[in-house]
Amino acid sequence: MQFDDVVRARHSVRAFRSDPVPAELIRELLQTACLAPSGTNIQPWKVHVVSGDTRRRLEEEVLAHRETRPDDDKAEFPRSSKRKEPYISRMRALGKDMYGRIGIARGDDAASWRQWGRNYSFFDAPVGLIFTIDKELDSMSFLDIGMFMQTLMLTAKDRGLDTCAQGAWNLFWSATRRILSIPEDEYIIAGMALGYADTDDPVNGVIAPREPLDQIVTFHA
Repeated sequence: MQFDDVVRARHSVRAFRSDPVPAELIRELLQTACLAPSGTNIQPWKVHVVSGDTRRRLEEEVLAHRETRPDDDKAEFPRSSKRKEPYISRMRALGKDMYGRIGIARGDDAASWRQWGRNYSFFDAPVGLIFTIDKELDSMSFLDIGMFMQTLMLTAKDRGLDTCAQGAWNLFWSATRRILSIPEDEYIIAGMALGYADTDDPVNGVIAPREPLDQIVTFHA
């Protein structure tokens, strides 16, 4: 595909096939992602790749932790829970589309909780990635790891794979830290599901709309 086609084709996939992703291909994707820019070239990203038995154990234990400690859902790093318009409306529109496609009615908290929990099974993707960063770094390094993740997602799409970036992994993070032996001086920033999309699942018909350019861009001449 041409680069523009890759960008347009990439979207968040929330249902995957079980087909394995070769380890060598994962390494190639990550090697390309390492070419992403970072401020003064500090390259702050760290990645834990989980598959096989480790992925299954991570899924089981984080989901169990989530059920037994449902209030332990605060991000480890500063993260505002306050949002205003137009951000609230954008979030609600996405949620309405997604839950409508999979038959979860508004107000069905139990079904919504189960669907949210699918984050911790990486939406059945065979490979999960957990991204961490040293706590001593400032907020500019969060931009760097975001660029790394975006480069990885586009590279994966170019190779016929799909992804879903998952902020959910910076909640209920204590179990993840324990299972993957992540040092205490690192923040767990996000996760990512990696694999081949289940094109028959209706949830993958969700394509998040984008705002008109004039809503977000001001040209100064």
